[in-house]
Amino acid sequence: MAKVYTDKDADLSVLKNKTLAVLGFGSQGHAHALNLKDSGCKVIIGLYAGSKSIPVAKEKGFKVVSTAEAVRQADVIMVALPDTKQPACYARDIAPNLTAGKTLVFSHGFSIHFKTIVPPKNVNVIMVAPKGPGHTVRRQYVEGKGVPCLIAVYQNPGRDAKRIALAWARGIGGTRAGVLETNFKEETETDLFGEQTVLCGGISALVQAGFETLVEAGYAPEMAYFECLHELKLIVDLMNESGISGMRFSISETAKWGDVTVGPKIIDASVKKRMQAALRDIQSGKFARNWVREYKTGYKKYNALLKKGEKHPIEKVGAKLRGLMPWMGKKNIKGAQAAY
Repeated sequence: MAKVYTDKDADLSVLKNKTLAVLGFGSQGHAHALNLKDSGCKVIIGLYAGSKSIPVAKEKGFKVVSTAEAVRQADVIMVALPDTKQPACYARDIAPNLTAGKTLVFSHGFSIHFKTIVPPKNVNVIMVAPKGPGHTVRRQYVEGKGVPCLIAVYQNPGRDAKRIALAWARGIGGTRAGVLETNFKEETETDLFGEQTVLCGGISALVQAGFETLVEAGYAPEMAYFECLHELKLIVDLMNESGISGMRFSISETAKWGDVTVGPKIIDASVKKRMQAALRDIQSGKFARNWVREYKTGYKKYNALLKKGEKHPIEKVGAKLRGLMPWMGKKNIKGAQAAY
């Protein structure tokens, strides 16, 4: 079993007398910045001119400067920008202002692993990746708890990269829960694989296919929605809390029998083969190259596929049924973008 690092393994004083910069103030950026500030660290925010996040960050008590100026002033710099936007920002604002001895921090390994960013050899390059969204990282910290984190070291010319990574993890509350060490390759490839084949792509396609199968067989769309989407949260929560076996302990014998006899016929060896093909595309860099090309050509296919998904019948039925559920928070996703 991998070593789990906790508060006793991380020395927050490593960050004492250092200026920490967070470039971006979106989901992860704002959580890291606020938690580090509340942990007693000196934190500044770097944003591009005109960013909608500037007044938000100032209202939270941060000094806000340009991205380039933040890099100049800081000793440790977190690049909390979307993967596709990092290379241009790096070339324009970060690289010209990096000097020997500084540390770059990432919360995901994409840009470093696939070399869309190639940092100089005289700076530390580390990763601190909470295994939860930014609002959870912040909420757990405020409650005196924490979200488990991954750390990784890519470059270590200062011989203090791991200590800085652990200190940063402690500053955001990660060592309260537990920190595991990985590397940029492993984190990037497993993260992409999980998103594509299970957590986002796999689940979305499975839910839509189940909904379509029931509706095409003449069942009410509302019934199809409840059985293929709404109740999914109940099952995932059980799995999250106590694993697959724990989930099975909590469901009926009929459900269990269907699970263990029919499930493997749906998600069969052919699905695993396609998963392996998806993993090979990730490992070879093919997925990354295609994604970077999609960004550079204006997100045309990306936007078209998202728009197509928004028009799926399950969305209309779901909006109506969620309106009957006062306990469920309503979110308007139209036009929503991560701030940075």
